[in-house]
Amino acid sequence: MAGYIFDLDGTIYLGDKLIDGALETYNYLISNGHKVVFVTNKPIASQEDYHQKLTKFGFDVTVNQIINSSYATAIYLTKYAEQEDKVYVVGEKPLIDELNQAKIVMTENPLDANYVVVSWDRQFTYEKLNNMYQAWKSGAKIVATNPDRTCPVDGGEVPDCGSIMAAFTAASGHEITEIGGKPSRLMADLVLEEVLQMPANECLLIGDRLETDILMGNNALLTTILVLSGVTTEQMEKESTIKANYTLPSVKELPDLIEKTLNRV
Repeated sequence: MAGYIFDLDGTIYLGDKLIDGALETYNYLISNGHKVVFVTNKPIASQEDYHQKLTKFGFDVTVNQIINSSYATAIYLTKYAEQEDKVYVVGEKPLIDELNQAKIVMTENPLDANYVVVSWDRQFTYEKLNNMYQAWKSGAKIVATNPDRTCPVDGGEVPDCGSIMAAFTAASGHEITEIGGKPSRLMADLVLEEVLQMPANECLLIGDRLETDILMGNNALLTTILVLSGVTTEQMEKESTIKANYTLPSVKELPDLIEKTLNRV
């Protein structure tokens, strides 16, 4: 038995289109007794939203098999923030709901904030950028849900949290290094210790992004598999210093790799 950690966007589906072979690969792994968890950096939907989406695609999954960056960021704050600390949020309702569920105290006054959580926000404005900046100038720590510059969708890509982080860095000169989601070790440990409950050397990570999926897997000493069905192209993979253990066109080819090379069946 092995543990398989799958990214979602660009790996299992693109927008509302399931990637060919994804469901068959999942069923193959489950039927062979493996554990599977899905890990996504996309913070604009809840774990229940992802559960419903995968279920509509035909996946027999539970909510507990899905970990997103909003949940990981809430875990980060419960571990490192003081009970009385207040958080200013640049993000959407699913993130706010996740923080509320974790009993994180939020404020709309950036000058009262001990932390700023920055996330993908499709209503991002100059006012929010200035509020982030003023909170930071007043001593608030900045935490991002995920560093993805873009998110793959059916037909292309759209700006993600990393673009908003870049705007803040341009204004402040401060790089945001505290991350709740991939490629943080917090996310890796959360999946290995609390969800899969398996050691790293028995687990594999499959994703389409070198700088988040593959980097997190490499740092956590997982076997990493890059798929070229999402953001990363063959040329990008060739030029990157971040290398996966294996590269596949898509998850459709994973069962063949398992049987012929990995011997994990």
